[in-house]
Amino acid sequence: MVDPLAEVIAQLRPRAVYAKVISGAGSWAVRYSDFGQPSFCTMLEGECILAVDGQEPLPLAAGDFLLMPATPGFTLSGLTPAAPLFLDPRQQPAPEGEIRHGKRQGPPDMRMLGGYFAFDSPDAALMVSLLPALLHMRGVERLSLLVQLVREESIAQRPGRDLILERLVEVLLIEALRSAPGEGAPPGLLRALADTRLAVAMRHMHAEPARPWTMDELARKAALSRSAFFERFSRAVGLPPMEYLLAWRMAIAKDMLRRSGCALSEVAERVGYSSASTFSTAFSRHVGQAPGRYARQSQKG
Repeated sequence: MVDPLAEVIAQLRPRAVYAKVISGAGSWAVRYSDFGQPSFCTMLEGECILAVDGQEPLPLAAGDFLLMPATPGFTLSGLTPAAPLFLDPRQQPAPEGEIRHGKRQGPPDMRMLGGYFAFDSPDAALMVSLLPALLHMRGVERLSLLVQLVREESIAQRPGRDLILERLVEVLLIEALRSAPGEGAPPGLLRALADTRLAVAMRHMHAEPARPWTMDELARKAALSRSAFFERFSRAVGLPPMEYLLAWRMAIAKDMLRRSGCALSEVAERVGYSSASTFSTAFSRHVGQAPGRYARQSQKG
């Protein structure tokens, strides 16, 4: 059966952009403005405090892993209070070597390996909305190893570097998300997949997006009544079932249209429309422009 988590990550099309070692000593604090792109880090040694906008300050210690799919503004600091230095991640040039905060001389009190990447999907906002805003895990050795591999590959200039980085970031995302607890997670993909009944329905939707699913059929797959399925799915995912299915179909359609050589009838059939014209009408209503125009603009970009 199809794995919805792997499909969503693949549809996001992550690519690695930058990875670095960050350290701090003494009294220090840095304030980063809203970035919007996904970022990650693993703590190598010591401790520090992360204060993400809208959330309680989070102590980080050696062995911790952190992932933010759409990085908001945050403050990173040592354990001693300090006035933050304001930084704009979009304006800061990528430095060579290790980034040091606070006291320049002597051993650091904290070292982390972190970085950010980008999503190439035109539906990144939709996909990211299905993921937790912040993932924090402790003692997951595989995640630390993957971040180290991303770092090593990002600074090397070996053949196949970009492809390797893309695959490593995909694996990093999947490993982080499947290591996170789904129960009690905010509405989204992880919470839905942690519900054994909803997970069955979601796997069927992803396995056969072209099938003319009805609410009754999906409810039967989940072994729930129609009303119970609708309420449980909407609460867990944050979208009603048929709205989620439509969004997923259109994400597939956009991906196909961005690639040259896909006929409109082929795209329509793949996402469950009986003709190119009915698909074109639905696509235009959902996206705000006709599929042909969308394809031309995407291929130019």
